[in-house]
Amino acid sequence: MTKRILVSQPQPSSEKSPYYDIQSKYDVEIVFRPFIKVASVTAREFRSQHVNILDFTAVVFNSRHAIDNFFNMARELRIDIPNDMKYFCVTEQVALYIQKYVQYRKRKVFFGTTGKMIDLLPQMVKHKTEKFFIPLSDVHNDDIANMMDSKNLVHTECVMYRTVSNDFEKGEPFDYDMIIFFSPTGINSLLKNFPNFKKDYPNTVIGTFGSNTTRTAKESGLNVALEAPSPKYPSITAALNDYIKSRG
Repeated sequence: MTKRILVSQPQPSSEKSPYYDIQSKYDVEIVFRPFIKVASVTAREFRSQHVNILDFTAVVFNSRHAIDNFFNMARELRIDIPNDMKYFCVTEQVALYIQKYVQYRKRKVFFGTTGKMIDLLPQMVKHKTEKFFIPLSDVHNDDIANMMDSKNLVHTECVMYRTVSNDFEKGEPFDYDMIIFFSPTGINSLLKNFPNFKKDYPNTVIGTFGSNTTRTAKESGLNVALEAPSPKYPSITAALNDYIKSRG
């Protein structure tokens, strides 16, 4: 029986999260504890990429992490970001987060509606004379660069933060019936913290979100009990709800 579930994400800020509905509905305990965390690159590492922020007229943000690390690095290097800098964000939620660092002006902040970078592209094309700076994690692919190349946009990518293992402390309790992962990096962190996981926790099942996460879990020999998204389960909470329900 599934009674204690570890979700490898930060705790939801909204009380309306489906996780809380599941917790109440089935009398289970859901613990939120990321297996990974974001760490900034050092100023020296940034300089080694030979990029000057002031050479650019626009910044593309795909997450709040990108915003935090961009402005924190600028502050550390004592760079004053020009007031006319434009910002292109993958969602409105990300765009509004910019207010933490600069005054929000609609004429210089643009955002997509679906959360996909491809849907932000038309707005960037409207400003094709800009020079775009793209802060990224050390774990990324070339999708954004290829997308912008397809429209002949001037752009430069720069690693400004990295994803690292959020290690468990010695003696920290680990007694879960299920662990839900959202990235291959999270699974790698699990196996780093618990090299003998399969032997030590043979009854703990795994839930995965995303094809890459699922593939990594299965290749690692983990017992994947549920996965999303799928035609039947568009979200991990839908899959989790059905999994617990089917087991009484």
